[in-house]
Amino acid sequence: MNLEYFIARRLVSAKNHKSSISAPIIKIAVIAIAIGVIMMIIAIATGVGLQDKIREKVSAFNGHIIISNYDDNRSEVSVSPIPVKQDFYPEFKSVPEVSHIQAVASKAGIIRTEETVEGVIFKGVGKEYKWDNLKEYIVSGRIPDLQNNLNNEVILSQYLADRLKLKVGDKFNTFFMKEDANSMPNMRVFELAGIFNSGFQEFDATYLIGDIRHIQRINKWRNGEVGSFEVFINDFDKLSETGDEVYKNIPSTLDSRTIEQKYSNIFEWLTLFDFNIALIIIIMVIVGTINMVVALLVLILERTQMIGMLKALGANNWSVRKIFLYNAGYLIIKGLLWGNGISLALLLIQKHFEIIKLPPESYYVTVAPVTIDVPAILLVNLGTILVCLTLLLVPSYIITKISPVKALRFD
Repeated sequence: MNLEYFIARRLVSAKNHKSSISAPIIKIAVIAIAIGVIMMIIAIATGVGLQDKIREKVSAFNGHIIISNYDDNRSEVSVSPIPVKQDFYPEFKSVPEVSHIQAVASKAGIIRTEETVEGVIFKGVGKEYKWDNLKEYIVSGRIPDLQNNLNNEVILSQYLADRLKLKVGDKFNTFFMKEDANSMPNMRVFELAGIFNSGFQEFDATYLIGDIRHIQRINKWRNGEVGSFEVFINDFDKLSETGDEVYKNIPSTLDSRTIEQKYSNIFEWLTLFDFNIALIIIIMVIVGTINMVVALLVLILERTQMIGMLKALGANNWSVRKIFLYNAGYLIIKGLLWGNGISLALLLIQKHFEIIKLPPESYYVTVAPVTIDVPAILLVNLGTILVCLTLLLVPSYIITKISPVKALRFD
């Protein structure tokens, strides 16, 4: 049996240990470790959760990569059509990371009701449109049926529906301007099939989604021409590399942009969360380590006679130091267990009951999202143990300065 571990275990389990002078300091050290772990895990879970949710929402309305004409790539509105017959459509076989591609087109319009007027961008989509990304945001009604003949069903955001005082089943007029400013605008009567609420104000206040064939007819596009292509990929972490591959595999007359490039302000804001998370982790580790250093010093001073006796019996300095490092390791693990248990409980409560709300105009979400990243949590625990024990080697050096003769005479 490991002698140092055996002695450390006896010290921890001793009855007088709980009533010793060091007991309250040890409790404070354990609580500090637990609180630090709680803060770190919650920071990671909420930070990563918010990043994932916002990325998910942006890609739901735009795909991960947008392929368009060069003269359209800075505008939400499709100006010059693109032939639908492309080598990369309907399957982008030359880039394995691509999971789906869909054709879309956009046109600016004005919704007019008896009481108010709202400007919108009508986004036309086809039969292959990936509705799965938007289904979770549908709050009433259903998605439009675009699989058969052309119909007038559309979906609108809760924000616009409230401003226009529309509900599911209502019909309303939408006007689209022609290229000739002197001509009368095109009018379409749409039926509201469903209402969505993404919590993303930039999209909710903009899009009206319906059949792409309306835009093709209004613009008099021929042979099924489209405005742009939206590309979805398997791994968001490879967005930049996949974006480069997509650009290399499309005709020179077309351009492609990732959503990180299109919405650079949003994604630059998201990168700040990585810095905040790292800062919280560093601060919590420092606080926890300082408390453990104080606790270890108190333990050493409290056991000065025992240290002298062990040295007198032939134990070397490293052997005695290991006893106290084992003791400190036990306290660290105890704090980690409490911290992990409490933090995971809080995260699961938030995940299932959505207690904490957020203002969508500031955070683009209505509820604080949570992503329980198991590898990250394990890394936090392992890193805390390694950092604390490594730094505790320094204060444990005081053991080498304790003389057996003086220690055994200590009253």
